[in-house]
Amino acid sequence: MDDAIDHETDTTDTLAVFFAFFNEIGIISQLSSALFQSRLPGGVTVAHFGVLNHLIRVRDGQTPLKLADAFQVPKTTMTHTLAGLEKRDLVEIRRNPEDGRSKQVWITGAGRDFRDAAIGRLAGDVDKLAAEIDTGSIVQITPVLSAVRKLMDAARD
Repeated sequence: MDDAIDHETDTTDTLAVFFAFFNEIGIISQLSSALFQSRLPGGVTVAHFGVLNHLIRVRDGQTPLKLADAFQVPKTTMTHTLAGLEKRDLVEIRRNPEDGRSKQVWITGAGRDFRDAAIGRLAGDVDKLAAEIDTGSIVQITPVLSAVRKLMDAARD
């Protein structure tokens, strides 16, 4: 009987630990998105930046549907986001040479420059954080966060 109680306590403790972990990530996500949005030029959103970053980090030339799936948004939402990026010459939307009906999204040189400059606008904010939090701690936790992301991403497919 004691084993059943111990298992229940372990499960409850594990649930509490993971809930606290995801709760902190959620709050950090909200705060960092609001901060980042405040550093972007007018009319450009964190969603716009996210697409540019994804195209650089993952792969250029994806279809709008593939991007919508990656961001877990409706295709119409992604189409609207891509239109805003294309209007600013940050991406180019071309016909898919393998399938004339679909399109592919390619980041432009201006899009790459914009992404890098947007990250650079955070330098002062990062300096303030680094003065309070050891950068080594961030280096240590990043692989754990990456592993959690990869597991959760694989689980949704």
